Amino acid sequence: MNNVVTEIPVLDISTSRDADGSFNSKFVADLLDAAHRVGFFQIVGYASKENQAQELLDTVAQFFAKPVDEKIKLDNRNSAQFRGYTRLGTEITRGRADSREQIDYGPEREALGVVPADKPYLNLQGPNQFPDDFPQLREQAMDWAALMHQTGHELLSAISVGLGLGEDYFDEPFSGAPAWMGKLVHYVGGGLVPEAGNQGVGLHADYGFVTLLLQDQVGGLQVQPYGQEEWIEVPPTPGALVVNLGEMLEVATDGYLMATIHRVIAPPANVDRYSVPFFYSPRLDAVIDKVQLPEHLAAEARGVSDDPQNPMLASYGANVLKGWLRAHPQTAALHYPQLVKNRATA
Repeated sequence: MNNVVTEIPVLDISTSRDADGSFNSKFVADLLDAAHRVGFFQIVGYASKENQAQELLDTVAQFFAKPVDEKIKLDNRNSAQFRGYTRLGTEITRGRADSREQIDYGPEREALGVVPADKPYLNLQGPNQFPDDFPQLREQAMDWAALMHQTGHELLSAISVGLGLGEDYFDEPFSGAPAWMGKLVHYVGGGLVPEAGNQGVGLHADYGFVTLLLQDQVGGLQVQPYGQEEWIEVPPTPGALVVNLGEMLEVATDGYLMATIHRVIAPPANVDRYSVPFFYSPRLDAVIDKVQLPEHLAAEARGVSDDPQNPMLASYGANVLKGWLRAHPQTAALHYPQLVKNRATA
């Protein structure tokens, strides 16, 4: 990369298609440039209902204001799917605790009765944990997930067109039972998790295809685009979603599209930060092959940025389970003891 990236592009997704329903060439070109050059961008103009985003953030804040003994009834240690409530300071990124608590959720499905030994990631299908006495949290979170799934599909379709593929190129891995993930997150400042320092969440890349983030106005999200040492801020933009790409797209495009490293700096003392990331992801059994890029794009592919401590896998389910085991060691030890043992002796 010759030029240092200093800002995050903003795109208007309401301009994504022309009157005849085909993708607008300028939107696709701007999207592909942002996806290749930065790996992060913001979108405005997505089809939310009036006040939907703010109402969700307000509801999330109300939930996390509840006493810990109420929230812990949803303890994710009770879930082989890593769903439910994660206590403050117990999620691990890069070996350090994060200064956040959260609810993880996904598609509401029955857990599988029998899971093949060679496909332990199928255990990740199952039910959510939401509070029965605060039903608006479930309702608003699932409504938001439906909107984000629709928005993620539109973005991935436009990216596919930009890569010289048909807009439906990636539809098959998402057919049937896509395993999207959502989080409701509360970042806590003021050193309440001493071992975390100022780490809201440590530097990492995302597992899947497309991440869509609703963040409040506090700030703290930072991005390190490929090939540069400088971190850049992702400014809270009213009415916007932050979008970044995951490891599946990096693998599929041999690094033409990158799963860009990012982190969140914990807010200052007595300041709370709330966010709702959504991970647009395929079926757990999806295996993503490399795509045949046009020659001029293939020439700019940078290769997969593998970390020896965190190799990227073409199997979506295996890739995401690897991440959950690392991030939630207590839950992993309870539900996947043999996998934890195998990782320790590898």
